[in-house]
Amino acid sequence: MKPDTESKSAKAGDTPRMNSVVIVGGGTSGWMSAAAIARIAPPNASVTLVESDEVGVIGVGEATIPPLIEFNEFLGLKENDILRECQGTFKLGIEFVDWLNIGERYFHPFGFYGRDTPEFAFHQLWLRLKALSDEGKTPSDLPGDINQYNLCAVAAGLGRFSPPQGGGEAILSTMRYAYHLDSKRYGQMLRRYAEQRGVRRVEGLVESVQQNPDHGTIQSVTLRSGEVLAGDLFIDCSGFKSLLIEGAMGSGFVDWSHYLPCDRALALPTAGIGPTKPFTRATADVAGWRWRIPLQERQGNGYVYSSAFAEEDDVHRRLVQGVDGEALADPLPLRFRTGHRRAFWEKNCVAIGLAGGFIEPLESTSIHLAQVGIQRLINLWPGRGCNSAEIAHYNKAMTADYERLRDFIVLHYNATQREDTPFWRYVGNMEIPETLAAKLEMFRGSGRIIASPEDLFTPHSWLAVMLGQGVRPRSYDALVDRVPEDTLIQNMRLLKQAVAKTAAALPPHEDYIRRRCATQ
Repeated sequence: MKPDTESKSAKAGDTPRMNSVVIVGGGTSGWMSAAAIARIAPPNASVTLVESDEVGVIGVGEATIPPLIEFNEFLGLKENDILRECQGTFKLGIEFVDWLNIGERYFHPFGFYGRDTPEFAFHQLWLRLKALSDEGKTPSDLPGDINQYNLCAVAAGLGRFSPPQGGGEAILSTMRYAYHLDSKRYGQMLRRYAEQRGVRRVEGLVESVQQNPDHGTIQSVTLRSGEVLAGDLFIDCSGFKSLLIEGAMGSGFVDWSHYLPCDRALALPTAGIGPTKPFTRATADVAGWRWRIPLQERQGNGYVYSSAFAEEDDVHRRLVQGVDGEALADPLPLRFRTGHRRAFWEKNCVAIGLAGGFIEPLESTSIHLAQVGIQRLINLWPGRGCNSAEIAHYNKAMTADYERLRDFIVLHYNATQREDTPFWRYVGNMEIPETLAAKLEMFRGSGRIIASPEDLFTPHSWLAVMLGQGVRPRSYDALVDRVPEDTLIQNMRLLKQAVAKTAAALPPHEDYIRRRCATQ
């Protein structure tokens, strides 16, 4: 007989000790989950991943964001090996074309603007300098565009790259970067890593799910072949099908299509042309936007759009006309909806990646959301059983992550001056989340950006997009007036010159890749 404490725990919705893990679904999220769990699992634990070759993996070029570097380091993978195997290039940020108005562009860099101080953020100095310029009190070369004070932005414009180096006052220490990867190859690399550490892959399709009749926990899944896979913890990586978290556990979906109406995409690989650029490009179009992701040997392209505002044939035509290089395949259609599961973790089932939710790929957060889900699960690893309080904490934290990312993406659409198509008139005038409205009003007042420790995108990212999308503060932080005008002008000029000089001294992006991580 089990101890009384375990019986009470089970009645509260907790589950027995987790000795075996079953992952349903492969792809990037499935093999990220398998690799991470294999990295931390105790010796007596078993990890099984079931996937089918009948379910195709989309091998499009995928843009990432800087936290993926931490995940790879956690696994012990070497950066140059990853880029070499996945045809990877470096990414210093995203260039946005035609988002505020047709013909205008701006850059969202990963790195930092100048240097913040304990008293005020760097951009407050720039805002004051801009106010002085409006009064005719600064030389003609100041203040200049704020991106001139950001090494990532200047280096990207020159097509140059180097990882951060030095510390303290070194300009090069402000660099931040991510990758462009072939997501299919990245998944294959993680598969080898996981299998070398004992993860068992089973080929097959899940036909049915068996649950405990008393507690509703998942006991096993049965494959079409008839094989039964039993487990203690089940991870749903089945993509938009959500076979376990929705099909078995019945976790509802919070739909955000009223904020983010894009629900379709066409993906098209093309041959590479010319030197690879160290940034992603997102070009706004009549009913959505087009992406360009440079890999070493080809280029990923696509068009994300709203089916309520455009027909696929028209999108197909505009995509094909807008790409550079020879098409390497026919455009691949994709369907999705933005939002997330009401519960990412239900009893002994955890949804990772697309099974848990999706926010369109405008800021390259798809892989990151899978990574966050995995990291939170590891931090709350249910080695002695799924605890209801920990499940509640996980769901609350994941929901908050999605909501913060939602606000950041909605900002790009809503803060626009475009009214040339029905799509842009809709997003420019739609109701936005109260949390985003409050952040915008705060910034419009005196340029303040209040950060949360859990924010994925730093105040520097919010600053880049708000200024790029035409959101202008009416004033600046009054504390900046303590800095004498002459000192401000001199220091800002020196910083601007130092950033330009440092960027110009970096190696060309193409040369850096050729020396360190070129695909063989």
